[in-house]
Amino acid sequence: MATTTPPDPRAALRGGLPDRYLTPEDLIKMFKLKSKETLYTWRKTGTGPPGFRVGKHLRWDPAAVRAWVENNTDTAA
Repeated sequence: MATTTPPDPRAALRGGLPDRYLTPEDLIKMFKLKSKETLYTWRKTGTGPPGFRVGKHLRWDPAAVRAWVENNTDTAA
């Protein structure tokens, strides 16, 4: 008789998002951006996902990035 581990309830809340804050490199890969400068411009103009500083490093909350994508995706075709 095999026992199975119940699913982690936090996984449903994360929705497949990582368990850590995202780095500029993560966002560059996710959005296929050409450079960090695009992220800095987004942050300066307030057009991108909200980021925050940890010391001198920029980070993004995966849930905030997901919400930004959902709110800024054009579903009208």
